[in-house]
Amino acid sequence: MNKSDFIFGIRTVIEAIEAGKSIDKVLIKKDLNGELARELFAKIKEYGIVTQRVPVEKLNRITMKNHQGVVGLLSPITYIKLEQIVPTLYENGVVPFIVLLDGITDTRNFGAIARTAECAGIDTIVIPERNSVSVNADAVKTSAGALLHIPICRETKIVDAIRYLKDCGFNIIGATEKGTETYTDPDYTVPTALVMGAEDKGISDEVLRLCDNLAAIPLVGNIGSLNVSVAAGIMMYEGVRQRLK
Repeated sequence: MNKSDFIFGIRTVIEAIEAGKSIDKVLIKKDLNGELARELFAKIKEYGIVTQRVPVEKLNRITMKNHQGVVGLLSPITYIKLEQIVPTLYENGVVPFIVLLDGITDTRNFGAIARTAECAGIDTIVIPERNSVSVNADAVKTSAGALLHIPICRETKIVDAIRYLKDCGFNIIGATEKGTETYTDPDYTVPTALVMGAEDKGISDEVLRLCDNLAAIPLVGNIGSLNVSVAAGIMMYEGVRQRLK
């Protein structure tokens, strides 16, 4: 990890949060306490920063300097909220096409999806705050820089994001082997949100219940599933095909 990718020390992290720095996550030693620590926790809560409790050994692997039990991982981008971007898309006369990633954790898959999404003209990618990939230097590199050019929304929960999109008139398409439709069947020419699931478990049941279409990609070989980034590419470009037609 490069020195420019993180900051450390309780007061330094507090000041970075107050200054509006884009912080991906704050790693905090498991037993950290004290008055200054409580000030940090209050600031983290106020600004909605993602945190993770870790053993001190993990912090020491990042830096052996006096980190005081706190390391802030910096993001190369500034995340936005759906409530910021969706109204703007509609105001600009765009028929939105959004991709949501439900529990994807592999940075290489994330980067590959983002690269295809940028090429396909996807308006934004939505990820959850927890149990998910985030935008870091490795993801940006894997995406060939695409993550610097496509808006990334980080929402508290994917289910809440989907409910918001449904209220905004989006058709929600879930990519799943459980699908009763072929991936070419849904209408991608309307405001569309494509949901891709985790590498191992697919889309969560709670999210599946919110989808308007459950679409599968036909498999004729012996292997039971496609890599999620490949599947996402196939479905995004079905949307491109329908919209160009």
